[in-house]
Amino acid sequence: MADRLTPEQRRLNMSRVRAKDTGPEMAVRRLLHHAGYRYRLHSRELPGRPDLVLPRYRTVVFVHGCFWHGHGCSLFKVPTTRTEFWTAKIDANKRRDEAAVVALATAGWRSLWVWECALRGRGRRSPEALRDGIVAFINGETGFQAIGQAEVPSR
Repeated sequence: MADRLTPEQRRLNMSRVRAKDTGPEMAVRRLLHHAGYRYRLHSRELPGRPDLVLPRYRTVVFVHGCFWHGHGCSLFKVPTTRTEFWTAKIDANKRRDEAAVVALATAGWRSLWVWECALRGRGRRSPEALRDGIVAFINGETGFQAIGQAEVPSR
């Protein structure tokens, strides 16, 4: 299937995709701030440049977009155009994410991934449930956890 946009239009669309201060990231930041947690943003000193760093708890939080990081949820679908390119790109993102978690664990940091699908879509979690899950991880002992889609009841 051919792309419906011209190369110039596609370039403009892609240039507007942000890496920082995305909607899901801002939602997680608001939840944590309202819960009384303080954090640093996008620390260049740590592997993977985590979205949120809670030094007091030796914990980092990554807010991952389901498309860009290849989550196997209802929000992820490989594009039908340039499939090889997108598959290679998303696979490289996954490998980089995994390497960052390993490097952080080696340095004594705990990592939490919050997936975009936990914040939007059919399987999104309530803000309270999401906050409780994040807070439980921060105050817990687990080295790594991912929070994604809630179970969607079948009809």
